Amino acid sequence: MSPYAEATELALALAIVKTLVLVVGSVITYFAFKAYRRTRQRALGLLAGGFGLVTLGLVLAGMLYELLDVPLAIGILLESLLVLAGFLVIAYSLYVQ
Repeated sequence: MSPYAEATELALALAIVKTLVLVVGSVITYFAFKAYRRTRQRALGLLAGGFGLVTLGLVLAGMLYELLDVPLAIGILLESLLVLAGFLVIAYSLYVQ
């Protein structure tokens, strides 16, 4: 198998996994937001926002690299910062009442 075929298969697998992350993360964010709208509890709103940030962060690096020609290292840094921010918001939402 040629190196180009392996790289193509790896890129396809990565695109599939990132798409699934986007779908599942969006569904979780939607359900958390729906619970917030039903109960109007601030913690659930923060939880929805945190999951949204994590989902966005997990998909962002590849999109920036492929679509906007941003260097991969910068995309990964932005991805990591969004995931960190999302986890901090989720942790805070579990802390507050």
